Amino acid sequence: MRKSYPLMADINVTNLVDVVLVLLIIFMIAAPMLQSGVEVNLPKSSASTKEMGEGILVSVTKAGKIFIDDKPIILDRFSSRLAQVKRAKNAKAVYLRADREVSYGLVIQIVGKIKSLGIENLGLVTEEERL
Repeated sequence: MRKSYPLMADINVTNLVDVVLVLLIIFMIAAPMLQSGVEVNLPKSSASTKEMGEGILVSVTKAGKIFIDDKPIILDRFSSRLAQVKRAKNAKAVYLRADREVSYGLVIQIVGKIKSLGIENLGLVTEEERL
């Protein structure tokens, strides 16, 4: 003779909550490490900052290396490559991230090349100054 057990109508979610909390902690720790991009020590500014929208990211490192969306490029080929990326992405804005130790002349050269392509929406990315 078989013994019948009563059906349990409750779902035990304790184990599920434990797993979700552990995953949440793992992602909170790992997320800052997943930021892709070129390492740039941005200048500080007290001006209000806006969120960067869709656009092309141009980065200039302390050593003077130039990157368009994390891909290295030399200054001589900068304009043609930026024009290609602009057409491919159909981007209207360009965001320039330059290290605080980069020479002013190089930054102005890059700004000039960006403006010569007819891009009027140029954002200079800075780090928020904390008081």
